[in-house]
Amino acid sequence: MIMLIRRLALFFAMIFGVIGAQFPEYAQQYRQRLGGAIDELNTIIARFDQDAAQSGLSEPEGISRLQHNPDVFVQGRGDQMREIVARRDKLQRQAQVYTDSGNVKRVWELATQADPYIAWRAYETFEPGVPVTTEGIVSAFVGFVVGWGLIRLLGWPIERHHKRRLRMRTLPETGFAA
Repeated sequence: MIMLIRRLALFFAMIFGVIGAQFPEYAQQYRQRLGGAIDELNTIIARFDQDAAQSGLSEPEGISRLQHNPDVFVQGRGDQMREIVARRDKLQRQAQVYTDSGNVKRVWELATQADPYIAWRAYETFEPGVPVTTEGIVSAFVGFVVGWGLIRLLGWPIERHHKRRLRMRTLPETGFAA
């Protein structure tokens, strides 16, 4: 019974190990999406800044002008631009934390500070770092069997020699060699 519990514990430890090993890969894919989101927001902001500059306005002045326009639609556009700039700034701070942090802190930051939309989109397209697809599991099993068999085959002479020596020690002293 104890042997069964140990084997089950080993099996589940391996399963949870494979699952746990996916988090750094997910974090890396999240950071890629984060960079893409920042790039896209920068493109939108650059276009806005260019339009504002053509009217002799800075970015904050352009946003303020939109927000104070009597047209509700235009005011909404001003609010959207303010939110886009704020979102870009927040994502850039998060990207900087990832750049400045070690691996463990990066994983913690992702777990506690991730942007929900980017995190969800990264999850939707997530590809595991350790293949846990059917073909990945079959390949891992074949590799496990080959590795186990190879070690058993290479260790067979040693094991045989060890058993022979153990048997020699446990034979009663009869004066005859076994």
